[in-house]
Formats: sequence, C-alpha cells, structure tokens
Amino acid sequence: MIYADNAATTKPSQKVIEAMVACLSEDYGNPSSVYTLGQRAAELLQNARERVAKNLGCDPSEITFTSGGSEADNQAIRTAAFLGAQKGKKHLISTPFEHHAVLHTLNKLEREGFEVTYLDVHENGLVTAEQVAQAIRPDTALVSIMFANNEIGTIQPVGEIGAVCREKGVLFHCDSVQAIGHVPVNVYDLKIDFLALSAHKFHGPKGVGVLYTKKGIRLQNLIEGGAQERGKRAGTENVPGIVGMAVAMDDAIANLDKQATYVAPLRDKLIDGLSKIPHSILNGDRTQRLPGNVNFCFEGIEGESLLLLLDNEGICASSGSACTSGSLDPSHVLLSIGRPPEIAHGSLRLTISEDTTHEEVDTLIKAVTEAVEYLRSISPVWRNLQEGKQDFIIQ
Repeated sequence: MIYADNAATTKPSQKVIEAMVACLSEDYGNPSSVYTLGQRAAELLQNARERVAKNLGCDPSEITFTSGGSEADNQAIRTAAFLGAQKGKKHLISTPFEHHAVLHTLNKLEREGFEVTYLDVHENGLVTAEQVAQAIRPDTALVSIMFANNEIGTIQPVGEIGAVCREKGVLFHCDSVQAIGHVPVNVYDLKIDFLALSAHKFHGPKGVGVLYTKKGIRLQNLIEGGAQERGKRAGTENVPGIVGMAVAMDDAIANLDKQATYVAPLRDKLIDGLSKIPHSILNGDRTQRLPGNVNFCFEGIEGESLLLLLDNEGICASSGSACTSGSLDPSHVLLSIGRPPEIAHGSLRLTISEDTTHEEVDTLIKAVTEAVEYLRSISPVWRNLQEGKQDFIIQ
C-alpha cells in the first residue's frame, strides 16, 4: 500500500502510541481528582500544555485543549463575533476557500446579522496583506484566514496579514491545522490572536486539538459544564490524546527542517511527473505550498473514478478534503480559484510525508498516468474533446 493522503490524517508514530498506552494503562485518573492518581494525570496535562505552548511560542495559560481543529475554529470565531458585536462591530473578513469549520460558522453568523467579506484568492490560491488592509473597515471585528489550504496546500503570508490586523486593531484568527508540524509557526512573531490546530495532522491521535487565544481575550464557551480548561471548555480532558499530541508535536517541530528538506523534492518530482499528462493543471502556487501537497485537475475524467482505480492499485489518495468526501459537489476550493465545475470534478490530491519513498513517487506517477489514460479511453466527453466537438479548457 502507498499512503498518499496525509492531509486527511497521518499515521500515529510509535512514540505517540507508547505514550498514550502508558496513560491509558497507568495514569488513567481524572485530572480534576485530588488523590494521587488523579494528580499524576493533572501533571501530565500541565506538562503537555507547557510543551505545546513552547512549540507555538506562547504562554501555557493561552492554550485550551479541544476535540480538534473544527471545535477550535468555532470557538475562536464565535468569540470574536461576540466581542465585536458588544462594540457595534459586526463585519468579518475571510476567504471563500477556508475549511468548512470556518465557512459554516461564518454562514451561521451571517444569518445572525453579521456581514462577511470574502477576499479573492486568485488563480494561484493566495491572498495578500494589501487585500486585507483594503477590506478592513471601522466596524470589522475579525479577520479569519487559514495558514495553509487543506486541499491545494498554498501557504498564505500570515505574518504580513497579522501585522496589518494588529496595526488596525482587528482580531486575527488563523486556522493552522494543515500548517503545524510542516512549516514554522510562532504565534507571537506572526501576531496571531487565535490559532487552531489538530493533532492527527502531524502523527498524533484523532479527536484532540488546541485553541491558542492571545492573553487578554475572554473566550466564549461553546460547551457548558464543569470547570475544566479554566472554565472555558467543559468536559473531562482527554489526557491520553493530549499527551500523545504533545509527543507528536515535539517530534514534528524538532524535525521540521529535516522533513521539509526530504519531502519538498519528492513533491516537486511528483508535480513534474504529473505535469506530463496532457491537459492537466496544477492547482495552487507551484512554490508557495506545503512540502508534501500536490493537487491536480485532469480534463475529461471524474475524480471519484480515478480514486477507485488508484485504490485498486493499493494507493490511498483524495479528490479534496476528507470532510466533504461524501459530497457530489465540486470542491469549493477549486471553484474559488477559478476552476470550472467540469474541471474541478476531475481533481486529485496527493499528500506525501517523510515516510514516502522515491520509489513510491515513481509508482504514483505511473499509476496516475495509466489511470487517467484508461478513464479517458472510455469517456464520451474525452472523445468529443478529441474530435473537436468541445473545446479543451486545460491547454
């Protein structure tokens, strides 16, 4: 099997598994309990909080443990909207290719009377700080722009955007789920006010994440109940998951440069190989992208059929976000960068990691090329294109 869907989830490392098993079997106490077993769990929780904070460049008191990136995104955006509304500020700024955890929250706020400006992300999948500066108004409460796109992997100029927001006195939320563990992130340097991350994107467990909130911002609760997480996120903490996340994050940050140096050339090799397929196009900027992300559209085929053929060859891939894999609609990300629906339907996302080998990349190129050729050979749309009855969109 070749696993090329690391943007959907990553394989937990052996260190992570061992740390979690130790927690589950030995330190299984409730961290809110006063007896020794519970206090051992509380110590593990605090230790993990300090390690996560160190990796993000912030104070442990600014870390809230969550069930993942979606919850963190929701809490950050709802908090900023609430605080803005208290001051008569009900204008929000984002982009049309955010993760649905952001977009659906913004849609709900629009129904509650907020106004949202969605910035053009251009064909290369990038926004600029100048766009943000021009969009900010006196009643702007929040700018929410992701660090790296989950489908096309483009990396936004977060530091420049953060500087604009700080200068204008506007809160800045950054969904960094795809970025953490793959590119350097320091919340203080980048002037981020809210940051969301999820452990399973960097070889940690599923179902656990973090919301960083800049000191001085009062979080609004999504979940009411006990006093866990300083009263801002009720529910007994997932200590094994949090410990596993801290271990995974330590490893990912420590090996950041080494892994990028290895993975990026493999990504470029994969891009070069797939670019040789006629009437194909890379989605997103060629260089300003995550080290392991490759996303292509192939004219004249359906992405779902391509995935099934690759799966038959033992290749795990995706046509977009795992969160919308059951949808028949074309990717909102690809539509936002100007791909027509009929082209967006023929997309393929391959996301590789430090575990991917050169031989596996060669196999991926060969398998995708052959699968595209086969699907085109049985496609009436492709026949019409070749016979000139329809014009090619991808030249």
